[in-house]
Amino acid sequence: MYKSLIIDDEKPVHRVINALGQWFALGISAPASAYDGRCGLSAMRELRPDIVFLDMQMPLLNGVDFLKAAVPEFSKTKFIVVSGYDQFTYTKIAIQYHVLDYLLKPIVEGELNSAMEKARNLLDAENNMVRKNVPEISDVSTEMLAQAVKDYLDKNYSKEVHLTELADRFHFSKEYISKLFKGRYGAGIYEYVLNLRMARAKELLLDENLQVQAISERLGYKDNNYFSKAFRTFYGFSPSEFKEKQEHSGII
Repeated sequence: MYKSLIIDDEKPVHRVINALGQWFALGISAPASAYDGRCGLSAMRELRPDIVFLDMQMPLLNGVDFLKAAVPEFSKTKFIVVSGYDQFTYTKIAIQYHVLDYLLKPIVEGELNSAMEKARNLLDAENNMVRKNVPEISDVSTEMLAQAVKDYLDKNYSKEVHLTELADRFHFSKEYISKLFKGRYGAGIYEYVLNLRMARAKELLLDENLQVQAISERLGYKDNNYFSKAFRTFYGFSPSEFKEKQEHSGII
């Protein structure tokens, strides 16, 4: 099934899209949720959704800036704007970034499912095409190489990243990449990825709708116990204890 994500700061919009969408019939999984553009971008890097429902007016990173950041990185994702504003500026931006559809709030069931079906059909057609696109980086300076490795880790921290994979991708030896990265950023590659995962884990644990198991999977841990142990080692308390502290403090 295709994966989907809703990025909107209004919780009722999430509930309406969930209720009106014909998910199973269209071969699309029930959507995950993010409530601002910045968290939405992180969620995309963790979940790799095929279809994204996007509000244009959001805190931290609005829809326009989100599209500027996300479309080049997720060129195969189908974006469906869901907005309460019928403004030419937003429509123009949507066209510029090849947004699949533009739905106005309040959401109409027929329009929603028509947009979802259109996205599903396009994804089916693209998946039936045989494509091979292997990005390569060669003849780069050490500074550019270190930055390229960092950019790759920032976008793929939820996957298992191995030095062998980095060596194959960037065409330098494992030892060279490891030494270069640590010299430039002051942390080994695995340590850097762990720091990213743990920082993101704290953010996700503030969402009362997300269970620890789901967070563990989103961050690339196949074993929930291993994630909990890593979190405790890093912070000095377990994910469950952290959630309880936030609940008692009224944050979640």
